[in-house]
Amino acid sequence: MLIVSNYHYIREDFSAKYPSIFGLTPEKFRRQLEELAKHGQFISQEELLKFRGRSFDKNYILITFDDGLKEQYELAKPILDEMGIPAVFFINTSNFKEANVSLVHKIHMVRSQLASEEILQALEKKDTSPLSDKEKKQAIDHYNYDDERTAILKYVLNFKLTLQEQENFISPLFDALFEAQKVASELYFDKKTLGKLHGEGSLGSHSHTHVPLGQLASEDLRKELKMTQSFFMENFGKISETISYPYGSYEACRGISEEIENAGFKLGFTMERAANKSLQEDSLLLSRFDCNDLPLGKNDLFNGKNIFTNPLLRKWHSNESSLTHKR
Repeated sequence: MLIVSNYHYIREDFSAKYPSIFGLTPEKFRRQLEELAKHGQFISQEELLKFRGRSFDKNYILITFDDGLKEQYELAKPILDEMGIPAVFFINTSNFKEANVSLVHKIHMVRSQLASEEILQALEKKDTSPLSDKEKKQAIDHYNYDDERTAILKYVLNFKLTLQEQENFISPLFDALFEAQKVASELYFDKKTLGKLHGEGSLGSHSHTHVPLGQLASEDLRKELKMTQSFFMENFGKISETISYPYGSYEACRGISEEIENAGFKLGFTMERAANKSLQEDSLLLSRFDCNDLPLGKNDLFNGKNIFTNPLLRKWHSNESSLTHKR
């Protein structure tokens, strides 16, 4: 069986005017790794690729990071190296090819300086349609670490507005508060780091521009995948075999497996909170837990029990319309 733990921000200090992210300090990161080591054996990206189409011979744990944040390399990587634990770092290639700031990080940074209620009121002035009761529940369930108004704000931004509408709304707020070029240079890996991680077999794609792939038109999806694979080929001489899907929700991963496989990817990771029994049936819709869902996290779903003792098993892959990735 395989359980995947996913991380974003690793910082010594998460204080902000309006705290907007849920990460771990290096010390808490180390403690969680020590706890996870009691449950199973850590596995590398290269080792996991060998299990495509096969059952697992023991209980494995894969450590992953999304977004290619510099703090992951500076604060988390030394701990991983010291403990002899492999990991995969998934990057949005536009951050390096175009030196831009991903919309998702613009949102995080704006929300750190402006209250959720203030941003929601600004959105309402733009005549955005209110959420239904069902959508409000979906928002609260998906963003289960946030208060209700913040969860609703995130849902509206990520799932009700088009990408262009999000950009048009958030970018002026971001530009008024931050200098984009300075943020990009301070927030993301540099080219030297990318080379080191790729040389270690620890780099994967998080798409090109951090968009919900399942909501793109087919032509736009193919373009997005072509651009991220072109970056890997141009910089490392080979395409990426692994991808984690931005946002990771069911809607963000639905109906894309055929194009993902056509683009050359062999492993794909969602944010379905579940364990992976094997890779016999599917390797492009693998489930992951947020680190906060695991032992010592803010919302330990296992209540102190061994994470491999009767966990929920992934189901999203069974609903995938495209069956070309089935093994």
